Amino acid sequence: MFNLIKALPGKAILSPLAGISNLPFRLIARSFGCALAYTEMISANGLVRKTNNTYEYLKTCAEDKPLGVQIFGSNPQLLAEAARIVAGRGAELIDINMGCPVKKVIRSGAGAILMKDPDLVACIISSVKKAVSLPVTIKIRSGWNSSSINAVEIARIAEDSGADAVSVHGRTADQGYSGTADWKVIAAVKESVHIPVIGNGDIWQPQDAVDMMTQTSCDAVMVGRGSLGNPWIFKGINQLLTGAPADFMPGLSSRHEIIEKHWAMETAMCGSIAAVRNFRKHLLWYTKGLEGSSRFRNHISSLRDRESMQDELDKYFRTLSSVTPEIIP
Repeated sequence: MFNLIKALPGKAILSPLAGISNLPFRLIARSFGCALAYTEMISANGLVRKTNNTYEYLKTCAEDKPLGVQIFGSNPQLLAEAARIVAGRGAELIDINMGCPVKKVIRSGAGAILMKDPDLVACIISSVKKAVSLPVTIKIRSGWNSSSINAVEIARIAEDSGADAVSVHGRTADQGYSGTADWKVIAAVKESVHIPVIGNGDIWQPQDAVDMMTQTSCDAVMVGRGSLGNPWIFKGINQLLTGAPADFMPGLSSRHEIIEKHWAMETAMCGSIAAVRNFRKHLLWYTKGLEGSSRFRNHISSLRDRESMQDELDKYFRTLSSVTPEIIP
C-alpha cells in the first residue's frame, strides 16, 4: 500500500492532543510547516452511537490536509465501524490510540491498557484494516510500566496485523507525562519492524527532533506538548532537518498577530463564548517565557469576557514593544 508517512513533505507531525488539537490549532500548526496533523482522540463508541458532540471533533476543511483521525475503544467491531464512519469524513489515515494513560480511558478498557492484551491488539488492527482502505496506524507507549516494556512486541504484532506505521511515545503508561521519555525504546522498535516508526516524547525544541531522529533512526517525529504556544517549532524542525540555519522564533508583533489569528479561528468555529473559555489556555501558553508574563498570565486567568481579555492582551504587547523583549527558556 502507498505509505502516507514516507510520502510526507516533512518529518514533523502534530500529535493528537485531547482538548487541544481541534481544527484551528491544526491549521495554525500547518501554517508553520506541520506535515501531518491528527484530530484529538475520538471515542469509537461515540461515533457509532452518535452521542453528544462527537462529530464536532471531525470538523475539517480543504487546508487541513493530510489529516489523521485518531479513534479509541476496545471493541474490535465497534472500532471497525467507527473507522468506516471516519473514512467517509475526509481522513487520509486512521490512528488507533493504544497509549493514552488517562484513568477514565483506561477504565473503559481502551488506551494504554490494550498493551497488556497483545491478542486484542492484533484483533483490533486486523478488524479495522478489513473495514477500510485507508492507511491504519497505532500510537503506543513504551509499555505499561517499567517492568513491562513491550513496545517492540506490540509493534511487531501491529506490523503482522497490517498496520501501516506505529507511533511510539517513550514513556510508560504509569509515568503519565512525568519523568523523561526513553528514546532507546523508539530505537528498538525501529530496529524490529519494517513499517515506518514515528518517535514521540520530549520534543521541546527543534534540535530535540534532530537528536531523536539521529539517535533512533525513526522516520518522523511527533510533537505534542512542545507545540503548545510554540507552533513555530515545526518551522524550526524543518529548517534543521534540511540543513538550513534555525530562524523560526517570531518577533513580538508576529507573535501577537498569530495569537489574534488563532483566536479569531477559534471564535469562528466555536462561537465567542466557547472561544473565550477554550482559548484562555492558549493565551497562557503563547505568552509563557516573555518578560512580565507571570503578571499577565495571573491577571488574564481572572478575566471572563472577550473584551477584557482582548484589552489586557493588547496592553501587554504594547508594554512589551516598549522594552527589550526577553525570552526565558
